[in-house]
Amino acid sequence: MKETLRVVQTGIQRFVGLEASGGITLVAAAALAIIVMNSPWSGAYAALLDQPIALRVGDLALSKPLLLWVNDGLMAIFFFLVGLELKREFLEGELSTRGQIVLPVIAAAAGMAVPALVYVAFNWGDAIALNGWAIPAATDIAFALGVLTLLGPRVPSSLKIFLLALAIIDDLGAIVIIAIFYSAELSWLALVMAAVLIAGLLALNRLGITRALPYIVLAIALWLAVLKSGVHATLAGVIAACFVPLRTDDAGAASTLRMLEERLHPWVAYGILPLFAFTNAGVDFGALAIPDMMVNLPRGVAAGLFIGKQIGVFAAVFLLVKAGLARMPEGATWLQLYGVALLCGIGFTMSLFIGSLAFENQHESYLTSARVGVLSGSIISAVAGYLVLRLAPSRSHPAEAT
Repeated sequence: MKETLRVVQTGIQRFVGLEASGGITLVAAAALAIIVMNSPWSGAYAALLDQPIALRVGDLALSKPLLLWVNDGLMAIFFFLVGLELKREFLEGELSTRGQIVLPVIAAAAGMAVPALVYVAFNWGDAIALNGWAIPAATDIAFALGVLTLLGPRVPSSLKIFLLALAIIDDLGAIVIIAIFYSAELSWLALVMAAVLIAGLLALNRLGITRALPYIVLAIALWLAVLKSGVHATLAGVIAACFVPLRTDDAGAASTLRMLEERLHPWVAYGILPLFAFTNAGVDFGALAIPDMMVNLPRGVAAGLFIGKQIGVFAAVFLLVKAGLARMPEGATWLQLYGVALLCGIGFTMSLFIGSLAFENQHESYLTSARVGVLSGSIISAVAGYLVLRLAPSRSHPAEAT
């Protein structure tokens, strides 16, 4: 039992460490995109995003601009990794028992609902802007953990685990939102093909196949089917991950799921997510006037992230703990929990992604406004959360003795 706990703890520490450094890379890529977009190279940047790339296998051809290859293709790998993490956490990790799951699940749900309501309150009456109601509902795992890790031992490990669990559940909620609200006109033939491929993945799992290659081949085929179906293609990654086996016949070997998770993490953290940030965070501030910054859409996104997230998460935790339905993370104070609630307002990757879906067929000004809101709300949340946690005394501090 002690050995199992040690392995789980080591895994969490490695995960948090990787996400933290990945978060720094993510911020650097976003900053580079903004710098390039506001430099003499802005035209080359825009041309790069629109550069068509085609793949052809026999009579089957698929052509998309670079931006969509990143958003529809590479992000499917990110969602595949999220699916692997979700399955592992629900089966044997921090979300595997009722006592462990109540606090982060309710906090995540409130932390998605309240920001959405704040956004809707700002944009009520604008039918197009209301399509972006889910933009401030997301939390960026890499960015948030990156800020938390900068504080080192000042923050108890229980809070890092709480934030990790909450952000993972938040990702699951975002996935459900994308599937229900941001899917295009459906192709039933493609959906039938996707169903057949899902049945194939289930058969692999039930037959006890543990080699990764068959799952990868069917996952790629599933991505193509979902891409053609009208449901957003990234969801194929999550679905495929659900069937990757966590069990292993060899007690001394890592399972297929753990092996894929370990191998994909560096590619996602240091490649896919920074590339996504670079291709989606570019905002031309020179083209923005002061009135553009003050319209309801960016204010609604920023307020949803900074105000809505902290209210939703902290209020849910406070009520659950006071009602005796959940326990405080071990060693944490209320001020530290408030600081973590602030960090949940860092939307970034998922918020930018949902914004690209919400306004992909609208005037560019809507997407630009959404990006401004995401960047400003995420930065304010990161700075405020860091300062609160930096200045908050720990439970062992003399100030807490009273």
